[in-house]
Amino acid sequence: MPRRANARMAGVVVTLMPALGVVIAATVGARGAEGPKVKVENDVVYTKAGGTELKLDIAAPEGGDGPMPAVLVIHGGAWRAGNKGDVGAVLRELASHGYVAVSPQYRFCPKDLFPAQVHDVKAAVRWMKAHAAERRIDPGRIGAMGFSAGGHLALMLGVTGEKDGLEGEAPPGAPDTRIRAVVNYFGPVDLAAPDIPEVSKPLVKDFLGALATDRPELAAKASPRTYVSRDDAAILTFQGTKDPLVPHTQAVILADAMTAAGVPGRVELMVGSGHGWGGAEMDHTRAETFAFLDRHLRAQGDSGKASGTAPAPPAGANARPAAK
Repeated sequence: MPRRANARMAGVVVTLMPALGVVIAATVGARGAEGPKVKVENDVVYTKAGGTELKLDIAAPEGGDGPMPAVLVIHGGAWRAGNKGDVGAVLRELASHGYVAVSPQYRFCPKDLFPAQVHDVKAAVRWMKAHAAERRIDPGRIGAMGFSAGGHLALMLGVTGEKDGLEGEAPPGAPDTRIRAVVNYFGPVDLAAPDIPEVSKPLVKDFLGALATDRPELAAKASPRTYVSRDDAAILTFQGTKDPLVPHTQAVILADAMTAAGVPGRVELMVGSGHGWGGAEMDHTRAETFAFLDRHLRAQGDSGKASGTAPAPPAGANARPAAK
């Protein structure tokens, strides 16, 4: 695995918590004066779900008229824990790199089962597009990044569309939820895979409301691999080969599905790493993350601003197995 000496970044530290899975805690790096000054706004209400207001944090470069590319950053925590503030340092670093960065609160299981979490992150994308002008966002250049369960939700944003029945409640004329790029840090891809570790099966059960073996059709509906098709967002995935919660075979499953469908991107195995990493490995994945986002969200002459959607796929490229 190549290692590159890049500037130190906002790192991601993963803590295993009994009965809670994982929590992503961001630690501040040092970009200093390399990028523009950043403005941060916390606790902006973006939707109401189940009688509860859901809020988001947003970081953006100070100055400039935009529109700018944007990234929705989704925290981890086994769909049951964590906080949008966990990725605050990631938001600030993205903003210092010229992106509008948003982190949403979302509902937790087991109180709220799938697809509540997918509905919430899709509502966050709709908010970003609906408020694009005032927030200086280019609605046609939005990506998503997530860690662990947040990576799973970012993938669901990248591979599902209106016909998949996971949009949740949206007012008439609301923007679509299509995005153009996904960066997935060790998020699961197939919740019914036979090698899901025993420690993770209760986490999946609480997310679905049933064991994956008892409800295979529900597990398939909640799994990104079910929806992979040619018109999906480009995907970059990082996965440790010694991850105790998400086996590296999940990344191989994703790579095979992307290859079969012709989805652009890359799957990178971090040999010997677990459910997160630091040091030189983080320097490497940080650099690759920014290079990938820049490639897919900063392309000149193809912003898609008119419709706020990804470029149209070739004819006949939308076929995928129906999710039950």
